[in-house]
Amino acid sequence: MYKSIYIPFDNSAHALRAMDLGVAIARHSGVCVTGSHVYAAGLHDRRFRQMESGLPERYLKEEKLTEQREVHDDLITRGLSLISECYLDVVSKKCEEAQVPFRRVALEGKNWRKLVEDIRGSSHDLVIMGALGLGAVASSFVGSVCERVARRIDRDLLVVKGLGAVASSFVGSVCERVARRIDRDLLVVKTVAVERPGAIAVAIDGSAHSYGALKAALELARICERPVEAIAVYDPFFHYTAFHSIAGVLSPAAARVFRFKEQEKLPEEIIDGGLARIYQAHLEVAVKVAAAEGVELRTALLAGKAFEQILNYAREREPWLLAVGRIGAHSDASMDLGGTTENLLRSSPCNLLLAARSFEPAPERVAEVSVVWTSEAEARMQRVPEFARGMARRAVVRHALERGHTVISSDVIDSCLGAMMRERGADVTPAAVAGAEQGPQKCPFAHGAGKNR
Repeated sequence: MYKSIYIPFDNSAHALRAMDLGVAIARHSGVCVTGSHVYAAGLHDRRFRQMESGLPERYLKEEKLTEQREVHDDLITRGLSLISECYLDVVSKKCEEAQVPFRRVALEGKNWRKLVEDIRGSSHDLVIMGALGLGAVASSFVGSVCERVARRIDRDLLVVKGLGAVASSFVGSVCERVARRIDRDLLVVKTVAVERPGAIAVAIDGSAHSYGALKAALELARICERPVEAIAVYDPFFHYTAFHSIAGVLSPAAARVFRFKEQEKLPEEIIDGGLARIYQAHLEVAVKVAAAEGVELRTALLAGKAFEQILNYAREREPWLLAVGRIGAHSDASMDLGGTTENLLRSSPCNLLLAARSFEPAPERVAEVSVVWTSEAEARMQRVPEFARGMARRAVVRHALERGHTVISSDVIDSCLGAMMRERGADVTPAAVAGAEQGPQKCPFAHGAGKNR
């Protein structure tokens, strides 16, 4: 469960919605809310001096300019600070009404930079901020402050994009009858802003960050009392495109080396089906993770470009929240945001959670849906003493998963054995291994028949 919530606040419509959501989560979790506002006194002071040449002539005399500068400096120094405090009073009052502990932070400087510094130097584990601020226009997707903060923090970030759906109906009979019979001004309210319905959707790609997003989604689902859905996307079409692109540049000699004709059916027969199985297995693991927390997970396997399919899903299903990992299966640790996450941050029509946390499902749980053993490997495992077989099996499975194997064969067992011996500083030269297999303490993983002692 989240232990501390941080809300950048500028009194914009999206910030107000972020405040409501943050206070609701904090009330349920019993944690503190920190509200922050950044003001730029230095920027305003510089801008005022640049504008001095445009002042009316009566203000351009030196004595008057000096007076104006002193007044303006005082106004900027104290005035912007007071405005920040007034903004934060809004959050304070909301927290007080909900009986939620509140802490305020007023910062001076460049907005996104100060927010990042404050968040990085704190223990807050959930940041909730509006996708857009006071400078938003009709064509805005995500504000520059939100995007810059998203790229630079290492905490879960919930980006508020939805302001609540609008429910409307035709005029009721009572209202219409009254309207026809009175001779006074009548204001008829026909729209009411309501909380947007919908599930929490999670994008799963098998990475630790995507499973971290799942864990965060399960927590928020309990708080917000919403169902959870998991989606996974594999891309079979890229391999066709790449394959035909290669075909267009290979020389006859290179085609013979590549055995291009024999490879033509590879995408359809092996790659596409294999990718589908991989991502279906990710979903099945997600189902098991959710079930362990008492949540029934609905899943969907989609084919196509990941961000496009997830975006289409969000538009069609209209979830309340979409949870994704900050980076995905094909990112390295130095990446700020993965490509799919970056596109969804800009284009997602619903609230978006960027999960910074990582979660590794138990290897046994992953193996149940994604790993198979060859008959030879199973036979070798049966030679392990029964009391140690479970531990040995887990060691082999973990070793295989760490290296991306979904089929455990004898050579995977040999690789696991070698790794275990190296960890213990043992001699793993071919002669030493051969000697170990022939000696009285025969390795239970070794090929060939023989009694274990």
